[in-house]
Amino acid sequence: MPQEQSRDIQLTSDNVLAWRMRRQYLDRAAEVDTALVVRRLCGLQAQVPSAAERAVAARQPVPRPGAVAPALADRRLVKTWAMRGTLHLLTVADAPAYLSLLAAARSWEKGSWQRTFVTTAQLDAIAEAAAKALDGRVLTREQLTAEIVDRTGDRTLGAHLGSGWGTVLKPLAWQGLLVNGPSEGGRVTFTRPDTWLDGWPALPAPEVAAQTVIPSYLGAYGPATPEVFDQWLLRGATKKATLKGWFAGLVADGTLVRVEVDGQPAYARATDVDAIVDAEPFDGVRLLPAFDHYVLGPGTSDTRVIPAGRRGAVSRAAGWISPVVVHRGRVVGTWDIEGDALDVMLFTESGPVPTDRIEVEGARLGAYAGIDLRLTIRTD
Repeated sequence: MPQEQSRDIQLTSDNVLAWRMRRQYLDRAAEVDTALVVRRLCGLQAQVPSAAERAVAARQPVPRPGAVAPALADRRLVKTWAMRGTLHLLTVADAPAYLSLLAAARSWEKGSWQRTFVTTAQLDAIAEAAAKALDGRVLTREQLTAEIVDRTGDRTLGAHLGSGWGTVLKPLAWQGLLVNGPSEGGRVTFTRPDTWLDGWPALPAPEVAAQTVIPSYLGAYGPATPEVFDQWLLRGATKKATLKGWFAGLVADGTLVRVEVDGQPAYARATDVDAIVDAEPFDGVRLLPAFDHYVLGPGTSDTRVIPAGRRGAVSRAAGWISPVVVHRGRVVGTWDIEGDALDVMLFTESGPVPTDRIEVEGARLGAYAGIDLRLTIRTD
């Protein structure tokens, strides 16, 4: 067993953010495959499909539309409800581990959940019926709902199953019983991962899955605390003792080490510490799309990334995460496109941002969208 650390390693947020930009391929140093981006970022939120496409494009030396569809079509990626109950793209190889940790919280067993939606007995019946209905088949939401109601004989389930939010189906997704199939004329479809995807395994035990997921998360968004990790995973729903045990085990085997970032305790992968310490300043400017994982990974409450007084400009109503301007690893503004107008709004308190680099980013966005954009830069 490794010797106990005598003192936490001291890091600065400047080094951490410069390292994160490069780890998340935002230096655009080399061409990266779509599945590699998805794996490095621990999945891509796909509640808004175009956001996932743009997140990949933001990391390519030359942005190209349409990178996600082929990876889904050849089944290297799978779409399913994952972190925080939102639709994500995951690599087929990694998905079981992420789903295992989500299922470990057993959030559907809470009394408040059952009172609002269905009982655990009803959910068990839904799972059994769905497994039979989806065996080697791809069904639309309407078709799946009809079959489950018919197989269970419980007509009260129809309204819950037909909801576009999919709340009652999420526990099935987290248990690896259901994933999204290919879109059918714009309609959502579902299927079983074990009959749709080659080599789909049973989900690993949560303590085994944690050995994959936590280091992967810290390898993109670290250093971080267990609480920040759990907010990203499932809005803090994991039992505290369980969460503590996962991190403690990874420290004990030498995978993680305790560090301090600007004096605040956190955990990092042991293999990343030297790279963080040696990270050169990253002076580039990036116009990142809505729902970008550079923001979602640490969460919008991380004041090292987003100024405390600007959280409301980034995290909007109905869960919308604004497109952001990033300079030196920090969010320094937001942007929007309406028609052929690109409007960049910079935060006054963030200091000067090189106009020429914003122009380069604007040209990238225009090339990606096939539009000659008119750029306006203002401060607020």
